[in-house]
Amino acid sequence: MRAQSVSVFASFSGGCLVSALALALAGASVGCGSDAPAAFPQHLDIPVAPTASPSQARAGPEPRPPAPPAPAAPKDDPSHPPVEALTVSPAAAAIVAAADRADDDRALDAGRHPGELLTFLDLSPGMHVAEVVAGTGYTTELLARAVGAKGKVWAENPPDFLKFVGAPYKERLAKPVMKSVVRADREIASPFPADVKNLDAVVSVLVYHDTVWLGIDRDKMNKAVFDALKKGGEYVVVDHSAAEGHGLDDVKTFHRIEEATVTREVLQAGFERATGANFLRNPEDARDWNDSPKVAAERRGTSDRFVLKFVKP
Repeated sequence: MRAQSVSVFASFSGGCLVSALALALAGASVGCGSDAPAAFPQHLDIPVAPTASPSQARAGPEPRPPAPPAPAAPKDDPSHPPVEALTVSPAAAAIVAAADRADDDRALDAGRHPGELLTFLDLSPGMHVAEVVAGTGYTTELLARAVGAKGKVWAENPPDFLKFVGAPYKERLAKPVMKSVVRADREIASPFPADVKNLDAVVSVLVYHDTVWLGIDRDKMNKAVFDALKKGGEYVVVDHSAAEGHGLDDVKTFHRIEEATVTREVLQAGFERATGANFLRNPEDARDWNDSPKVAAERRGTSDRFVLKFVKP
């Protein structure tokens, strides 16, 4: 009984688009002289909308520019654990090595460590799992391969995201390996239909911090995940680590969130802490720079990230 979730990224144009997207996700109309933002937020791994111009793709209000490389964090800092080896299981290795995986997905593997993540999730064929904010489906496809044809994966995306991921997402869902995926176009705070129950696992990958600046009701979201899981079901959250004591301060500037904050919020929904993994940790990361893909550039995939597993008692 394990599982996992996803990630998303691109760029904004126009000074009011952050608030416009937040309004759109809340169900309000989007202004700024058009029906929808020209491009998606920079830190989400979603491609820029096809109609966006190069200048629009580069635009995006970032309050603080990326900081230059900083000295390594102290190796004995308990809030900044070192990398720990995780032996990739044969089943996970076979999934990652599948010949029909897209080149674009393989290009992300070095920074995302899909073999380690799948090993940590320890999914089995026939399991029922879900992902909160599937984006273009990088993680969704890994989950689908893990649970196989007899399993099922609910892939949630809020309707407004589909304006930006629609084409590549639709193309991915058409792949034979994705036959076990159920598309759930729903708001993040209510990610699954009422009849989705007894899931083995739910995954959230690199998007929890986004729910903060987007104004999502996280208590409602986490409770919805709790209700959808079976007893003993697992909720796995992966995100970029903010410095100790920063809490929610860096969610929009550096696109990071403090691990302790996520833990506290998830436990409030009724979960119990199960375990974690350090295979995405980077003790060299001072956690004072913007890790959104468009800004991070060559440092993309090197941020210090936590991997947390919670269980429904």
